[in-house]
Amino acid sequence: HFYLFHDFLGIGGLFKFVKNATFTKLTMFLMPCTVSKQLNNMEYLDLTDNLLNDRSLKETLCSGAWPSLRYLILRKNHFRSLDRTSPKFSKLSKLIYLDLSQNRFSDIKTSCKWSEKLQFLNLSSCDIKSVKECIPPNIEVLDLSNNIISSFAVHLPSLKELNLSNNKLKSLPGDGYLPKIEILKISSNKLTSLTAEEIKTFQKLTFLEAGKNNYICSCEFLFYMNNAITVQLLDRAENYICDSPLILRGKVVQYTKRSFFDCHKTVSLALLCVGTISAVTFAVVMCYKYHVFWYIQMTCAWLKAKRKPKKVRKNIICYDAFVSYSEMDSEWVENLLVRELESAHPPLTLCLHKRDFIPGKWIMDNIIESIEKSRKTLFVLSQHFVQSEWCKYELDYTHFRLFDENDDTAILVLLEMIPKETIPQRFCKLRKLMNTKTYLEWPQDEVEQQNFWLSLKVTLKEEPNETDEN
Repeated sequence: HFYLFHDFLGIGGLFKFVKNATFTKLTMFLMPCTVSKQLNNMEYLDLTDNLLNDRSLKETLCSGAWPSLRYLILRKNHFRSLDRTSPKFSKLSKLIYLDLSQNRFSDIKTSCKWSEKLQFLNLSSCDIKSVKECIPPNIEVLDLSNNIISSFAVHLPSLKELNLSNNKLKSLPGDGYLPKIEILKISSNKLTSLTAEEIKTFQKLTFLEAGKNNYICSCEFLFYMNNAITVQLLDRAENYICDSPLILRGKVVQYTKRSFFDCHKTVSLALLCVGTISAVTFAVVMCYKYHVFWYIQMTCAWLKAKRKPKKVRKNIICYDAFVSYSEMDSEWVENLLVRELESAHPPLTLCLHKRDFIPGKWIMDNIIESIEKSRKTLFVLSQHFVQSEWCKYELDYTHFRLFDENDDTAILVLLEMIPKETIPQRFCKLRKLMNTKTYLEWPQDEVEQQNFWLSLKVTLKEEPNETDEN
């Protein structure tokens, strides 16, 4: 046991020549002042894993002890109070290196006294919760790794290297506390990001070790780490892992990229809105151009009529014929057709859009209802007819009804010859009707006109499905 110091009395004269000494795992709880004074040439002393404590240090470091000591290692002893221990070290005027790691300095006071030449201080694995002004102000290398520190706000103007690995820091120490820092180790903490602004606060920072943190792999973070970082990373790229978002968790930052839409949400949203509005506008224009709304309404009207029993449909008949014609042919319709048919015996009832459409009602609804309430649909065909949009609608619905219900509801009256090649493509249904149904031609001869009216009246009086098609 080392504390039986009477064994050294005989060789005490030899101590003054010793420069390096290691006394580890000797259960030493103090070194007598007389022995410490004899170590007047000692420059390096390692007292790791002993029983030295705050009280015994007063005897060990008495006045005149270790006058030449530069490196002192007191790792894994029983020191508890840094503010009571540090004044003892201030007596070592040449001390530049002090290792107090693996002691328990959980409570650090705000005031401590140190050797003015101290440059290296190791306080790792000491259960330190917070760092205050107890750190020597002229220190150049400070090791505070493996503690439970959550914040660092100590002004150390001479510090060049700082190790804060394996703590609970959520951000880098900044605000100008470390103006000369060159090496910063802050791995295994709770950092979520690194930004150019944070790094710029360390004007002389050259090396950084910041792996094994809980990084949020935002677009800004990924861009900075992969393209704009200005310091050299000391640890491996595999140590920088994404913790969130969930889809990127576990991926190495160096090999991770996010899409343009993820990184430019405002622009993406604007593009999406513009694209949606454009698509909707285009769809509306196309629907209008190709009469989709009309066809939808026509289909709905047909389905509604389809659900009605035939007896009910017959009961709503109000007209013998709905007359579909171009406004340009209104003179012939109103002066000849209407006069001839409605004055017949018995008279025929015609439905004309000028006279019988309900005012204020949408014209599409008027067309559909008028055709539904008419036994027949009479088309007055001319070059003007094939140029009319409304005539096309009336023709489409009648054709739709004709082929679905197998009704002979369509009657074609040809006012003038219409070459089939001159019929517009959109009047394809008219071509089909002209190819499949017999139509009446308006003659110029008055005698033949009498036959024309007779044939037309007979055709209008016939019930649907009774007319023979030629």
